[in-house]
Amino acid sequence: MNHMPQRDTENSVLDDIDRRILLELQTDGRMTNVELARRAGISPPPCLRRVRRLEEAGYIQGYHAQTDGQKLGWQIAFFVIVGLESQKQSILNEFEALVAGWPEVRECHMIRGGGDFLLKLVARDAAHENQLTAKLTAAAHVAKVQTLQTIRTSRSLSGVPMERLNG
Repeated sequence: MNHMPQRDTENSVLDDIDRRILLELQTDGRMTNVELARRAGISPPPCLRRVRRLEEAGYIQGYHAQTDGQKLGWQIAFFVIVGLESQKQSILNEFEALVAGWPEVRECHMIRGGGDFLLKLVARDAAHENQLTAKLTAAAHVAKVQTLQTIRTSRSLSGVPMERLNG
C-alpha cells in the first residue's frame, strides 16, 4: 500500500467533502467522527471511510497534541541556518541523519539561498542553547552556523491554507 500522495493525480480526486474534512481536522484533530460527519454534511460511516482513505493516501500524516514548550521547561526556541562544506548527496544525507537523532531539533529543512539547512530547535535555557550550537558547529562537514533566537511567536499554524467551503 502506497502512503505517499501522487501530487498531480490524487489532488484532482479530492472533492468538496474531502476538503471540508481536511479543513475541519486541521482545526481540531480530536473531534469525533460524528461531529466531523455533521460538519462535512454526510453520515458517520462514509465520513470514517473518507478519513481512512485520506490517511492511506498520505493527505493526513498523523495526529498530535500541540503542547506549550515553555510550560514543559523548554524556555528557548531558536532557528539555525547551517552551511555545509559540500553539497554531495552523501554529506547532505549524513547531516540529516545526525540531526534526526537530536530530540531538540523539531524541524529540519533543506534550503537554498543562504545555507544548506534551516533547523528549528528548542532548549531548556541559554546554556543548553549554547551547548546545542557548539555541538552543531563541531559536527562533521559543518562550515557555518548562524543562530536566530525567537523572541516571541505570534502565529504558528499546522497544515496548509484551505478555502472555507460554504455550508
